[in-house]
Amino acid sequence: MDADLGDLTAFLAVAKARGFREAARTSGTSASTLSEAVRRLETRLGIRLLHRTTRSVTPTAAGAGLIQRLTPALGEVDAALDAAGGLRDGSAGVLRLNVPVSAARLVLPAIVPGFLAAHPGIRLEIVAEDSFVDVLAAGCDAGIRYDERLEQDMVAVPIGPRVQRMATAGAPVYLDLHGRPDHPRDLLDHACVLGRFASGALTSPWEFERAGEIIRIEPRGQLIVQVGGATDLAVDAAIAGVGIIFLFEDWLRPHLESGELEPVLMDWWQPFSGPFLYYSDRRLVPPPLRAFIDFIKTMTA
Repeated sequence: MDADLGDLTAFLAVAKARGFREAARTSGTSASTLSEAVRRLETRLGIRLLHRTTRSVTPTAAGAGLIQRLTPALGEVDAALDAAGGLRDGSAGVLRLNVPVSAARLVLPAIVPGFLAAHPGIRLEIVAEDSFVDVLAAGCDAGIRYDERLEQDMVAVPIGPRVQRMATAGAPVYLDLHGRPDHPRDLLDHACVLGRFASGALTSPWEFERAGEIIRIEPRGQLIVQVGGATDLAVDAAIAGVGIIFLFEDWLRPHLESGELEPVLMDWWQPFSGPFLYYSDRRLVPPPLRAFIDFIKTMTA
């Protein structure tokens, strides 16, 4: 049997207060409104729920039974509404992000721990891959990409470092044996560790810039690895002396600082703008995503 939630709530309020006037005072509703709600509920059920006198209001046997069963049920309703409120304000829910492996390694570690600590009710799922996918079709709420790969109808929010560089480096043992390049074109005489995207395209040409001059070269080498999943293999191979590697400066930094790798053509390393978090529509942003956007904005403020 259908019953209005407001009528049930009004009945409980009157029964608890033992009167319409007292219930009206505590609930902020008029006594006549409460009386009409209880009368409507009794009519719908076809049974009297409250004994009314000029001095008091007490539950009938049917009313007492209804109170006993309604109290925990409406408590569950309140809990459900509280949970929904949590989803609205971003304090609970699931957030799925599709990101390149480089972002998972170089951008998110500085963000994720603080975000999770600030929002313990949010479960964050990261899908790391370097193929260019439709994030919505992939079941994700947002993605991280660089500006040259952003779709025009997407909303983009800066995330992570705003300026990055691609670096070239080689193992000292390799450079001692084969020489140190003085110009990007010298790389054509060197073994280079190459990458290939999931699409099949090579990560070339390698691009360099100095004093406004841009040089692009098509390097050659014995080793080609898939970008993302096998990038660490490329780094290890470069450290072992297989050839010169071209990769994010931040990815190579620990090995440059340790001396395992030596910077090559450092004054030609080209800067580029950092990544963006992107999503489809600022009007329909899922609450956990809104919480994430607000969090990364505080980090760049």
